[in-house]
Amino acid sequence: MSRIGKNPVTIPSGVTVEVKGNVVTVKGKLGELSQDVDGVDVKVEADQVILERHTEAKDHKAKHGLYRALINNMIEGVAKGWTKELELVGVGYRASNQGQKLDLALGFSHNIVFELPAEVKVETVSEKGKNPIVKLSSFDKQLVGQVAAKIRSFRKPEPYKGKGVKFVGEELRRKAGKSA
Repeated sequence: MSRIGKNPVTIPSGVTVEVKGNVVTVKGKLGELSQDVDGVDVKVEADQVILERHTEAKDHKAKHGLYRALINNMIEGVAKGWTKELELVGVGYRASNQGQKLDLALGFSHNIVFELPAEVKVETVSEKGKNPIVKLSSFDKQLVGQVAAKIRSFRKPEPYKGKGVKFVGEELRRKAGKSA
């Protein structure tokens, strides 16, 4: 059996889980998420979600742990929420936001204005002497990760000086420069 798939998911107070056919819907104080489930039976018992696969086929074994993890992320998201922090490393790199528009100065001739989805909340922190930080938060883990990856793709950190947009706490592989 899948080690992850056989663990039941506990439902915290204030979160409801509904199963209708192949769709699992999770509602909480922060929002509502739904997920299509295939090859796995989902049962809600008391304050736990239990997943059981249909057969021992390789496809069903793979999906057992996957859907358990997705449902767990949905429950945790609508209860607490997810956050990602990005750090802008480089001279003159700045970030500011007006509502759902993120304005990034990343050393190009023009600023990048990025329109964020309504579900994602953004906050920019700029302190003197420190690198600017962009904080993204949402109840949808997949969406927050996708938006953070898109922002990072505007200027990925380069291996020589480390300039670019990186996740807070990310370890970069650094290279030695020219040896004279």
